[in-house]
Amino acid sequence: MADIELARIEGGSVTLHDARRKARRAVELEPFDLGVYAVTQEQLAELIGETASHPRRPAVEVSWLRAIRVCNAASEWEGLEPAYSFDGEDVTWHVDSDGFRLPTEAEWEFACRAGSAGPHYGPLAEVAWTATDGVSSPQNVGAKHPNLNGLFDTLGNVWEWCWDLLDPARYGAYRVFRGGGFADDAWSVRASTRRGGDARTYQDDVGFRLARGGFDSEDEAQGWSAADDRERAMTNALLPPGWTPLR
Repeated sequence: MADIELARIEGGSVTLHDARRKARRAVELEPFDLGVYAVTQEQLAELIGETASHPRRPAVEVSWLRAIRVCNAASEWEGLEPAYSFDGEDVTWHVDSDGFRLPTEAEWEFACRAGSAGPHYGPLAEVAWTATDGVSSPQNVGAKHPNLNGLFDTLGNVWEWCWDLLDPARYGAYRVFRGGGFADDAWSVRASTRRGGDARTYQDDVGFRLARGGFDSEDEAQGWSAADDRERAMTNALLPPGWTPLR
């Protein structure tokens, strides 16, 4: 298989913003590894037997659930313990596994920022494919400048799935994707922008990037916890005007 090139991301702190709950929280991260590039069509083809029409472009039209299965396939290819198990469409992350996985939202933002406190880690035209470039599809990975972690295209080109739920009170099982895409205006292509989608759906501007790193814990790691997901799903707090939760 085409090599999955990983960069070592040293530990540190990142502050995440929950706009609905008007809350900010600081997350302390342990070191982990993250893909230098988004998973390419070539890599996806070798893992699951599909044809790659543009080998060096990011793989898109991949649902969150499929991305999870590709993570497991990559682990099995490399002889690693898979990070995920399934009960139907319910996915469990075995946090102590060192297999390939999706990054948590905190890991993704910390790695994307690479020490920058601003919305971008460099001049946007130099680091990201956006609507300004006038392209109609994802572009080959690595064609713009990387950030200081050596990661390419964390901003622009394609959005990238993360492990976390978007907002379970409002959107149920929707999962987060981050980073902005080739068709997005600059205001969407920021390190802090959060969007998401149903775990079964796929889009032509959403791909994913592989992470690795196991942790000595259960049901929580790197800014995510199952307990927090349950708390965020509760709607007994004061809700914004005009806001209707899922029924």
